[in-house]
Order: sequence, then structure tokens, then C-alpha cells
Amino acid sequence: MSKQYSTTIDLRFSDLDLYGHVNSAVFFTYLETARVKLFMEAFQKLMDQGIFIVVGRAECDYKHPILLKDTVVVTAWVSRIGASSFDLTYRIHDNNDRTFATALTTMVCIDSVKKKPVPVPELLRSMAQPDS
Repeated sequence: MSKQYSTTIDLRFSDLDLYGHVNSAVFFTYLETARVKLFMEAFQKLMDQGIFIVVGRAECDYKHPILLKDTVVVTAWVSRIGASSFDLTYRIHDNNDRTFATALTTMVCIDSVKKKPVPVPELLRSMAQPDS
């Protein structure tokens, strides 16, 4: 298993839809929140070097509705490394056995000046290595 990163998400009343569930579109906001926290902690050095990491594709499989009273945790890990892109796989869960959704984003490494894809840096490649 690759190295995992988890963060708790604070639910807001405005996240809910007419039925009292977290709106399906808001799930992507939860993924983004976890991704930004991960990038700020682990990838700030890359951003300082002018390598931006952008979403090329996003998908989500919904398993159970999230209600306002639920605890929500997003766990993410690097599941695939390509030439200039990598996949982050996510599990949105309650920190126990209930999975609310599984998701995947394909991230592309971009040179911030040239606006062109660049090879995945070693720092990112190391994220996909098993924990020792």
C-alpha cells in the first residue's frame, strides 16, 4: 500500500441538499480540501520550484449518503505514476467501516512558466512507495 494521508472534513449546513444529505457536487469539494492540505504539507517545495499540479480528470463513486451528524474523513494515496501524471485515489469515510464514496483524480505536473507537462518529480514518485 502506498503512503496514505488523512484529514477530517468539517461539514457545513450549506453542504446539504433538499433531502438532508451532503450534495453530490460537494464531495468534490471535500476531495479538493484534502488534496490542498496534502499538497501544502508534502508538495510545497515543488510549487516553489514552479511545478504546478493540476486536475486532469476527476471521478467519484457514491456509496452512502453523508448526513450533517456524520464524521467525515478523506484518506488519499498515490495509486499510479505515469510520465507526467499520477493518480490520487481517495476514500471518503467515517473513520470506521462506513465508506461514503471512493474517488480518483488524475493529476498532471505542469511547468508554471512554460505551461507544459513535465515529468513526475522524484518527490511524488516516492509517495507511491510502500511504507517501510
